[in-house]
Amino acid sequence: MSSIEGHNPATLKVSSPCRFSEFSQTLYLWQNYILFWRAMTELLLKNIRKHIALTLSEEELFTSLFKKRVLRKRYFLVQTGDLCKSEHFITKGCFRAFATDKQGNDHNLMFAVENWWISDMQSYLTGLPATLNIEALEDSEVLYIDKIDLDRIFEEIPAFNKFFRILLQNSFVAQQNRILSAISNTAEERYASFIKKNASLEQRIPQHHIASYLGVSAETLSRIRRQWLDKNS
Repeated sequence: MSSIEGHNPATLKVSSPCRFSEFSQTLYLWQNYILFWRAMTELLLKNIRKHIALTLSEEELFTSLFKKRVLRKRYFLVQTGDLCKSEHFITKGCFRAFATDKQGNDHNLMFAVENWWISDMQSYLTGLPATLNIEALEDSEVLYIDKIDLDRIFEEIPAFNKFFRILLQNSFVAQQNRILSAISNTAEERYASFIKKNASLEQRIPQHHIASYLGVSAETLSRIRRQWLDKNS
């Protein structure tokens, strides 16, 4: 039986003819996939509804243009040099976006989990090769929409221009705050801020990745973490 990964269930067809037992198995798997798909798209729509109101037909059109992708831990959603042609909405799992310098050192720029959007925006907006790697830190699942389909949505449902403008504005503010923190705050202050904003993330992200994100060595982070735990125990 062929894989249904990377497809929207509305576009799938069951091949025929097949034996009854095969058909029953296919039908069972299909019904479960439909339920799974509805749960994923409902998470997506809840994210959208926070900022804009859509009609039922607009929601159906929007979700019909998404496809699903499953990634195992340590697999890449985007790699440096790729053309990033899609926006990705995370329905399960955790990702890191990072750049690698000429010495081969990774520099983590952001982490993203369920209900977040992630992409290499420079590549997506300009059509140039990606400068970031986006790696799954856990077994993960995303819904993604290709740029050509999202451009169609902007034309047919103008409210989405507002939604994605809000996403870009929030991303800009977060990046500006991070830059200001990097040049103004101590490593201890940066760690405290990270924990305050991302308390649930610390258990899901290896410490050396957090250290890279904060711009400190793993040893320094270990010391800071012990001091912070002692202070807040």
